[in-house]
Amino acid sequence: MGLKKAFTSSLEDVIEKAGGCAVVDGGFATQLERHGAAINDPLWSAVCLIKQPDLIKRVHLDYLEAGADILITSSYQATIPGFLSRGLSIEQGELLLKKSVKLAVEARNSFWDALKVTPDHRYNRALVAASIGSYGAYLADGSEYSGCYGPRVDVDKLKDFHRRRLQVLVEAGPDLLAFETIPNKLEAQACVELLEEQNVQIPSWICFSSVDGENAPSGEGFKECLEVINKSNKIHAVGINCTPPHLIQSLICKFKELTSKAIIVYPNSGEIWDGKAKRWLPAKCFDDENFECFATIWRDSGAKLIGGCCRTTPSTVQAISKVLKGQSQ
Repeated sequence: MGLKKAFTSSLEDVIEKAGGCAVVDGGFATQLERHGAAINDPLWSAVCLIKQPDLIKRVHLDYLEAGADILITSSYQATIPGFLSRGLSIEQGELLLKKSVKLAVEARNSFWDALKVTPDHRYNRALVAASIGSYGAYLADGSEYSGCYGPRVDVDKLKDFHRRRLQVLVEAGPDLLAFETIPNKLEAQACVELLEEQNVQIPSWICFSSVDGENAPSGEGFKECLEVINKSNKIHAVGINCTPPHLIQSLICKFKELTSKAIIVYPNSGEIWDGKAKRWLPAKCFDDENFECFATIWRDSGAKLIGGCCRTTPSTVQAISKVLKGQSQ
């Protein structure tokens, strides 16, 4: 119980220290590619856990320097079945999952230790959120953007899929758990039930995506998706990730009506991912100036945590951090 209270105050503290709205990091795979990583792989950015872990830590440091208050680990697409398909053993897969947390914690600690010689800095000690991607992310067929898992996928199957990864990530000792790009009520329910069954004491957030600014990708309304989440004291924040930024403000307003939990948003740049063709489609994008402008609007609309997702960069996060923290000081 004491552990839970300590972790909870950490999340609340970082929001308070950031002036009421904490900054989440940005696109991880995007920045890995900018550093030369080749991630055209079913494991996506998680392939670097095997091949180039040094780049993962470098990306975390990039986002810390940009002003991120929360680092999300490189485990979004890291799953035991995914590692097994690459010929790794269960033990090796579990060690890689733990490594994703270890790399983020090491980056956070080294960055924070280096700041001790500059007492007038404006950074906060960042929290590490262990990323847990949706079942659709593991399938790598675009279904995390449709929510169409088929009739054979039920709550029990989804809990079985997530269980061991959740256990291993919790054992690795992150500050938070981040369930990301959840496309339907079914998977949200599975995540909540699993947290209860495992009696997880680390606070979590659940983020959905949306393609229309009104509903989850499955077509289900957010009112029904949030019903199970609102009943859980394991979930401390809920929101939207990897969704076009022009849809975010209306979604924040909708969520404000549906939940009393902290609202988190980290949209993509506005580009559209073709999950089947495995490529980004041309689209009108938000640049860093747009994010700087809209970050204040999103905060004023009720968001307590703001960052970026796919195709955003440290400069995006720096723009968000600058405008949010500049106005709060």
